[in-house]
Amino acid sequence: MLVNMKEMLEKARIGQYAVGFFDTVNVEMARAVIEEAEELNAPVIVGTAEILLPKMELNRVAEFLIPMAQQVNVPVAVHYDHGLTFDRCMEALKLGYTSIMYDCSTASYGDNLNNVAEMVKICHAMGVTVEGELGHVGDNEGKGRLAKPEDYYTDPKTALDFVEKTGVDCLAVAVGNAHGDYKFPPKLDFDRISEISQLTGVPLVLHGGSGLSDLDFREAARRGICKVNIFTDIDRAGKIGIENGLSAGARFISDLIAYEINAMKAVVREKITLFGSVGKA
Repeated sequence: MLVNMKEMLEKARIGQYAVGFFDTVNVEMARAVIEEAEELNAPVIVGTAEILLPKMELNRVAEFLIPMAQQVNVPVAVHYDHGLTFDRCMEALKLGYTSIMYDCSTASYGDNLNNVAEMVKICHAMGVTVEGELGHVGDNEGKGRLAKPEDYYTDPKTALDFVEKTGVDCLAVAVGNAHGDYKFPPKLDFDRISEISQLTGVPLVLHGGSGLSDLDFREAARRGICKVNIFTDIDRAGKIGIENGLSAGARFISDLIAYEINAMKAVVREKITLFGSVGKA
């Protein structure tokens, strides 16, 4: 069933587990995530991020994700992640996305707060949830890499002010996490997660989940992380599935679909189980 994120993340916060958000830029990815969530009777969040739009445009993603979400018996939120511009967020809203992340984390604090507060007013009027980001989650490589990530960690007291003044439904935090492949094992600031969670009372979001250890995920969920973003792990799994199909003698693209989906399903199953959301639909 197509829902927004509010109820599923509130239940996760109370139950001390997390719901997986999986970027899904083609039908095979969407099938792997949604079919596996239904098999596990787990809530799930699917969607795409603005940085991924060159791979598949917003309207094309909406065309397959929203009907798929409507047709299953588990809660599925369709989320526009890391929306960087107001116009693109409005486009996602009009297309039927049920959740919007308006990422103004690189702007000044005042601009971030005011922009997100405006987005919350618009989205809440339409029954759509909003995710904000405070601090800044950088990349593990490339131009988004931060020289000193700790300078951008989320401050707990500022987080409380931000949540109270914007009305966001959930908050992405910077606590030692980063997007993409980790070159070295990350060290998450669990005490910071706990303090932010206790002060704000809202579900927290961990971006850059691919590559973290099982213990990291479990402890993060226990401390207040209720949504974990995954892309790199399932993207890589799909590629490996295709390679396995080719090695097995598959001759046509249609023959590779099952290999691709099954490989991604294995990762989705692993993550949903690890996050503790099996049977929580």
